[in-house]
Amino acid sequence: MEKKEMEVVKGVDLARYMGRWYEIASVPSFFQGDGEDTRATYTLNNDGTVHVLNETWNNGKRNYIEGSAYKADPNSDEAKLKVKFTVPPFLPIFPVVGNYWILYLDQNYHHALIGEPTRNYLWILCRNTHLDEKIYNELVEKAIEEGYDVSKLHKTPQSDPPPV
Repeated sequence: MEKKEMEVVKGVDLARYMGRWYEIASVPSFFQGDGEDTRATYTLNNDGTVHVLNETWNNGKRNYIEGSAYKADPNSDEAKLKVKFTVPPFLPIFPVVGNYWILYLDQNYHHALIGEPTRNYLWILCRNTHLDEKIYNELVEKAIEEGYDVSKLHKTPQSDPPPV
């Protein structure tokens, strides 16, 4: 069965989207492993690209990866970004480019559902370390509608307060 084209948010105000987002749940990616207190911090660069800092903690040790994001198509108003990471030194250095599609974003820019076209990766992000269960379930429903297998979705442990 051919999966339908994923619906992507249009007209995202990138400046409003900047700042820190906590990972509430994810279908974990290979570089992430089983971390906790996972979060992303986005900063708008002067050239319109976005600096990305992804952090996660394993047994109290901070791991991080940095990269940059840019619109896949500068002329489109769809929130389809490309994220390019420079892999940490313990791996051969080569950029890893991934897709970052905003599938849902509430009007207050408080919580978001992020996916990509292969449907292998999925993130539920929030400005706070915890997200209301009702909203969480709505985002999971949205992921199912977009063709995701949510059985692979893992909730990310978050400390309150988060690490500095």
